[in-house]
Amino acid sequence: MASVAIEQEMNPWEAQAARFDFAAKKLNLDDDLWKVLRSPSREIIVHFPVLMDDGHVELMTGFRVHHSLARGPAKGGIRYSPDLTLDEVRALASWMTWKCAVVDIPFGGAKGGVICDPKKLSRGELERITRRYTSEIIEFLGPEKDVPAPDVNTNEQTMAWVMDTYSMHMRQTVTSVVTGKPIELGGSRGRRQATGRGVRVVCLEALRHLKMPVEGCRIIIQGFGNVGSNAAELLAEVGCKIIGIAEYDGGLYNANGMDIHALNRHHKDHGTIVGFHGAEAADSAQLLTTACDILIPAATENVITSHNAGKISARIVCEGANGPTTAFADDILGEKGVFIIPDILANAGGVTASYFEWVQDRQGYFWKEEVVNERLDEILVNSFEHVIRYRLAHGVNNRIAAYMLAMDRVAGVIRQRGFYA
Repeated sequence: MASVAIEQEMNPWEAQAARFDFAAKKLNLDDDLWKVLRSPSREIIVHFPVLMDDGHVELMTGFRVHHSLARGPAKGGIRYSPDLTLDEVRALASWMTWKCAVVDIPFGGAKGGVICDPKKLSRGELERITRRYTSEIIEFLGPEKDVPAPDVNTNEQTMAWVMDTYSMHMRQTVTSVVTGKPIELGGSRGRRQATGRGVRVVCLEALRHLKMPVEGCRIIIQGFGNVGSNAAELLAEVGCKIIGIAEYDGGLYNANGMDIHALNRHHKDHGTIVGFHGAEAADSAQLLTTACDILIPAATENVITSHNAGKISARIVCEGANGPTTAFADDILGEKGVFIIPDILANAGGVTASYFEWVQDRQGYFWKEEVVNERLDEILVNSFEHVIRYRLAHGVNNRIAAYMLAMDRVAGVIRQRGFYA
């Protein structure tokens, strides 16, 4: 029975559903809308052959899930992982629906991916997988249908391949079919740093709300990829001290704060944070429970669970990753008085900048980076304030408040549109 309970806790779809149900009850959502919003509108599973470098054919499995299209085209990343499951993709698609609604941009939620291990694949194999996967789901893609973006183990190059494949089938260049592209192919300035920038914005808003000082604020970050590294650099710029970095292959700790620019150079040169001379080696798992003001899980799902939540010493947990805290852990953190900035708000800078890219592509007119950053900051500050208002008005925690705000917006659109029959 214990193993069943653990499996249930770690299942992202179950976690999403539990939070949805609680928020729906608080909203007094009517049964019809409850049923519609609780389930994805479309789940696509594709099996396709790919010719590998050694001449043999590998049969790949890919997913694309559309959770809701009520507020606009589906929006969500494509990830490559050997552990990818349909439940994971379902959960991520639903989180995208709520994330887009929290920041009030005109997208629904989607997610997709292919079961594969990119570390074991050549560039040519990755390109063939990407192009064949795109062709398998192409009838569901398009600037007005579904606009993918990079996610775990995918990047600007992956999106360029998706865009080119789609464009070749359409017999015209369609830059707005994906976001997160290279600048030269219609990408947006500021997009690469946007998720990390959004993390900084909401962290500063949380410090202001809790009347905590910015200068000297002690921060530990789990994950030093695009989100974690950019958040670290941007928060250090405003006077915060990054005292800990936890990565899959080892961690770093310096009570006086690290030189993030030097750490970024070390990471670029060596492909790891391990061996950096500006901090002491530390156990990554222990760093999660080390005393700090803000803990930023910015890597993967399910890193704060019922097993370690009771030991979390941070005043604020800002979820740079999707689903880093399980529903069981939420209850424990709530009892401890931890101020959680939920993922659907905390890491929404990425999808907000993706929206900007989509708009620019459709206009054929591109903005200066200062304009992108200014509009991003404005949207996230306003969204943070809206979530806090919902929290105070309904007497719930920040996560449920964010869900309620998002669900209210999506449900309102569905009520106005009605049900086509």
